[in-house]
Amino acid sequence: MSRPRHWDPDGSRHGGTPTYPWRMAPAGYFTRRQLRAKGLRPGGQDVAAQIMWRSRYGGTRPAYLYRLALARPVRPMTPARAAALAKANAARRTCPTCRHDVGYVLPAHLGTCLPCAEPAALAA
Repeated sequence: MSRPRHWDPDGSRHGGTPTYPWRMAPAGYFTRRQLRAKGLRPGGQDVAAQIMWRSRYGGTRPAYLYRLALARPVRPMTPARAAALAKANAARRTCPTCRHDVGYVLPAHLGTCLPCAEPAALAA
């Protein structure tokens, strides 16, 4: 029986990073999203391993893994952090042309709200 394509637990083929196929990572290794679901964060640790799989769009995709033993708790939301986050989100919703909070995140390809972008689209 042949070994899976991305089986490289010593990292000799992937720049020193231990690499495993999809769903074959050893116990104690988690992605950022999995750590976050447990109320943890990587906490400054380096990537401990990775899983790789073939993408349906061609090529391969990695997901980086971190050690659970070195993870730290997520920092609590302080009033100052909440205020800064609210201000940043308001800036994403404010049109630079008409200066109104439009209630949705502005499309990056337009750079303005939809009513301000409509005359430009009609002129083109």
